[in-house]
Amino acid sequence: MSKSLKILFLSAEVAPFAKTGGLGDIGGSLPKALRAMGHDVRVMMPAYQNIESGYPGVEPIPVRLDVPTNFGDVPAGVFQGHLPGSDVPIYFIAEWHLFNRPQLYGYWDDPYRFAFFSRAALELAVALDWRPDVVHAHDWHTAPAITWLATAGQSHPFLNNIPTVFTIHNLAHQGKVSWDVFDYLGIQTHSLYEEAYGEVNFMARGIYHATMINTVSPTYAREIMTPDGGAGLDGLLRHRQYHLHGILNGLDYDVWNPATDSRLAVNYDVDAVSEGSPDGRLANRRILQEKANLPQRDDIPIVAMISRLDWQKGLDITGHVIHQLMNGFAGEAQFILLGTGEARYEQMFAHLAAYHRGKMAAFLDYNAGFAPTIYAGSDIFLMPSLFEPCGLGQMIAMRYGSVPVVRATGGLADTVQDGITGYTFTEYSAAAFGQALQRAIYFYNTDKDAWRMIQKRGMMADFSWKRSAQGYQQLYEWAMASVA
Repeated sequence: MSKSLKILFLSAEVAPFAKTGGLGDIGGSLPKALRAMGHDVRVMMPAYQNIESGYPGVEPIPVRLDVPTNFGDVPAGVFQGHLPGSDVPIYFIAEWHLFNRPQLYGYWDDPYRFAFFSRAALELAVALDWRPDVVHAHDWHTAPAITWLATAGQSHPFLNNIPTVFTIHNLAHQGKVSWDVFDYLGIQTHSLYEEAYGEVNFMARGIYHATMINTVSPTYAREIMTPDGGAGLDGLLRHRQYHLHGILNGLDYDVWNPATDSRLAVNYDVDAVSEGSPDGRLANRRILQEKANLPQRDDIPIVAMISRLDWQKGLDITGHVIHQLMNGFAGEAQFILLGTGEARYEQMFAHLAAYHRGKMAAFLDYNAGFAPTIYAGSDIFLMPSLFEPCGLGQMIAMRYGSVPVVRATGGLADTVQDGITGYTFTEYSAAAFGQALQRAIYFYNTDKDAWRMIQKRGMMADFSWKRSAQGYQQLYEWAMASVA
């Protein structure tokens, strides 16, 4: 194997300590996969309210950071723990006024909060006397670390000339803030074409200053270099195209494994979908119907959706399709939704569930413990996203034997093969989505052998972090070679 690397991993979210989406999943999984390859990985994130309040296995350590700002040095504390099931250390930067709040995001000073975290994380590396071989920063929240290293940090005796990798999880969220933030960080630099007058765009800065850049799927890497997918940054991304790579996210197989998942009432493996085998999925299906207060029927498909209720997720073309589905346009079916988000979409699903009582159920909350039962008990899983950098839902669904119907965009296009492991459509329209769902239900109803083969191929596909981690190792080595 390659030599052991020292990797500083910066993220605003790390599961299970903080998670709102795929960013948290990667923060909790990729470092463990890199550690298994022999690398010295250290993770840093903010100490949010749940850490300050006391988190099992997380303890304060006797380190005080004096973080330089234009207001003078600001003190910060440090907590330490380990990623569950590993010896990977995770450090939490504590600053009571900035991070001890009810929510992770959504505050007027978010750019300053994460700029402080980014700068403090680098100070912690100095305090630990641990100089990383590469700094790996995720999304706009940690781009200030890359920006500082590429500018003011070049004169720092301990931190100069460290290569950086910047991972784009969602280009739509960019972290725009007043130019004053550079005064706050002690940075003197020029404006970018992508920045309005007097504005800093941290996503653009991460792309501009990083040694290497990647997104969380190969197709998304291509899509963001187009005007349609680039969210205003496509020109900058085309400028950096030779340093831009796509590495598909992985699944944490210790967490997402139907054969061992303790959250399931009945465990099962790929043999459960073989003809003549006792079907563990059937037991989970009946439990799901019971929890959803739906008729206990084994002869019709259960269609499911687990999603953040957000415009990105294709919900504008979903309501009509679900209404048609419940009206029997493809035969009888049941539908179950789990998700929370924008009020207009919550109201849409609540209305549909009331209208189609006895055929569908809408759980309009975040219930992570219920999600595995939906994956294990449903037959078809929907992800009609407008755009999807990677997506984990379709990978989990396949692993649990639920056949995905997805729009062929971003990571969905890279993971679901039409007619082989699921069903895809290209045009962003209710008509195209409805036709793909109708096709899936037709095969479910008419060709059980073909359906079981699709299930088995999905369950046997390799979406483990091991393969993805090898891609990141290569990226680190390229970054290091670029600054040698």
